[in-house]
Amino acid sequence: MLELQQPSTFEQVVKKSRFLATALPVASEEEAKAAIAAQSHADANHNCWAWRIGQAYRFSDDGEPSGTAGKPILAAIDGHAVDKVVVIVTRWFGGILLGSGGLVRAYGGTAGQCLKSAQLAEVRPSVEGAVHLEFSDLARVKARLQSHPDLSITDERFGGTGAELIIRLAEAHVETVSTMITDLTSGRSQLQLD
Repeated sequence: MLELQQPSTFEQVVKKSRFLATALPVASEEEAKAAIAAQSHADANHNCWAWRIGQAYRFSDDGEPSGTAGKPILAAIDGHAVDKVVVIVTRWFGGILLGSGGLVRAYGGTAGQCLKSAQLAEVRPSVEGAVHLEFSDLARVKARLQSHPDLSITDERFGGTGAELIIRLAEAHVETVSTMITDLTSGRSQLQLD
């Protein structure tokens, strides 16, 4: 999945109607609702929108014929594999009717171009875990962990006989890192996931 790094806009004119798409990163339904309220233009004919946060999503045609605005915007979000985003497409009517197919293309296309030009970053699912190490293993294991891509040591706690490292790593690397820790410590330490 991808996430929007910063707000993005795209504007186009289709048969004299002006379409303005605004994409914003959001973390909750409340943030999405607030963004829709803030980005809606009172002088426009329609402020259509869609948002996706994980498995949750909503969309609105805002007075356009059913299925011609909100669903195409959501399809653009899903087509670009973007999560935690709201896209509002505002239309100022230009006097020429577009028909259902024309509306679908205009709303979906404007949203799609907005996301295509947006700054997106890949999101990799991560997990947090702990490793209890004896002092004799600490330096060697810590050095190997720090050299591993997609892994960070977020905390270190020291006790009388050793240390505990709190690490965050990509979900895809759990098995590899777990095996590495077990091998480096000859089975004295294992990765414990939270």
